[in-house]
Amino acid sequence: MINTCLDESIRLLQRNSTEAGVLAATRSKEAEERRYTRVFGRDAAICALGMAVVDDPVLRQSARASLLLLAQHQAENGQIPKYVDPSGAEADFWYLGCIDATLWWLIALKFFARHARDAELELLVQPNVQRALTWLRCQEHPRLYLLQQNEASDWADIMPRSGFVLYTNALWYAVKRLYGLSYQEETKFHFNHLFFPFSRDIPDYRRLRLLMHYVRNRGKNSELYLSFVNFSFWGDEGDIFGNLLAVLFGLADEGPSNRILRAIEATGAADVFPIRVTDTPIGRDHVMWRSYMGRHKQNLDYQYHNGGIWPYVGGFWAMALTSVGQHKKAGNAIEQMARASEVGDWGFYEWFHGESGEPNGMRGQSWNAALFILAESMVRQKTRSEDMFF
Repeated sequence: MINTCLDESIRLLQRNSTEAGVLAATRSKEAEERRYTRVFGRDAAICALGMAVVDDPVLRQSARASLLLLAQHQAENGQIPKYVDPSGAEADFWYLGCIDATLWWLIALKFFARHARDAELELLVQPNVQRALTWLRCQEHPRLYLLQQNEASDWADIMPRSGFVLYTNALWYAVKRLYGLSYQEETKFHFNHLFFPFSRDIPDYRRLRLLMHYVRNRGKNSELYLSFVNFSFWGDEGDIFGNLLAVLFGLADEGPSNRILRAIEATGAADVFPIRVTDTPIGRDHVMWRSYMGRHKQNLDYQYHNGGIWPYVGGFWAMALTSVGQHKKAGNAIEQMARASEVGDWGFYEWFHGESGEPNGMRGQSWNAALFILAESMVRQKTRSEDMFF
């Protein structure tokens, strides 16, 4: 099953590769109508991680072309586009910005240059890198050293996370490490206090203490990091993807990493397929519910970003398990990922219902295939995340 899935993953990525870069999904009428036949900033960058570790010239050239195309359409202020239309060369930057496209592009650039042995690529886009880093620094809090963002402006673009967002700041810490940016330890320190404010340790900075105070007084103690923290409100629905990134990128030390992975396992988030991206969906009667979440009936309970299962995130689950030495569980996760990919005659569906496991969304998702390749390689070789990413 695993070898077959590897073959099917490579074939899918070859099929979705163009001279301009890798498309988010296989061409179809529906994919065209919903703009999945674009080179997306976050999607293509995440795909580049898997495409870099397989010895296939078509995939490596497509990944490289993606990163270059995104650089060519970078905004003047440094932001990397949400997507670029490879036919009409239209660049889109989303409604309230798309902060993680820039972060993933920077991560993928370093990863690809290292694993595909392509140092020339970094030299070609060095000015773009500097503009991207400047754009991100302008959104960093000057005392907390964490990025701030608008609502619905990262991959979970119909979820009400805003202010300081877990997922985004896990990526920011990885970027800081990869590019040798200043205040890395301060970012890690404030990350752990803000997103896990339940420890006895109280920081000196009074504005951070106040943000923590609201959660400690009114929030429920959780073993997971909070999904976001804003002024007097926060997310305790359980952002599983953000927590996995915190483990992989070294924000959570050994003890917290094991605590987080135990907590995720206890939720049953990986029982059907790996992995449900939200522990507890935000219902219509919840204070955090937004009207846009019900658009197209897409983000209802256990659907899409609100508790749906996303196979590509399952790759990060498998890698996180490997990074803490849970190799048998990681191997099981890879098997489950292969079964999810096989549904619908190797449909590589975008997402599955978080309870029933019913396949949904677009078929032929590139990042599902790419993350299967990456995670399988890391799990098979028992590679630590530190060695894989840094």
